[in-house]
Amino acid sequence: MSGKGAKGLITAGKSKDKDKDKKKPISRSSRAGLQFPVGRVHRVLKTRVNAHGRVGATAAILEYLTAEVLELAGNASKDLKVKRITPRHLQLAIRGDEELDTLIKGTIAGGGVIPHIHKSLINKSSKE
Repeated sequence: MSGKGAKGLITAGKSKDKDKDKKKPISRSSRAGLQFPVGRVHRVLKTRVNAHGRVGATAAILEYLTAEVLELAGNASKDLKVKRITPRHLQLAIRGDEELDTLIKGTIAGGGVIPHIHKSLINKSSKE
């Protein structure tokens, strides 16, 4: 039995050397230079997509779109002199940008409507 124990110590020493050779795992987010969790986004998209779980590398696109929408919504909240972004600010930001408006076709709950008065309803100035 003492022979087995000695063998175990020797092999344990060898595995430590192998561990030193292994590189520390680098996340896909840090590899891509993103803040979004690439692995998590990939996993969630795989459950939602109908193409047998096949998903392209879309985390960078999602992060860019999120940053764009949040920047515009932040500007909208600053214009209204509040510090918190609400669904209303998101609605104003998305509908105010032509490209985002065509991309995001859904309804934003609690977003309200875009202020617009038809030209025929505006009272003409009295010049008689």
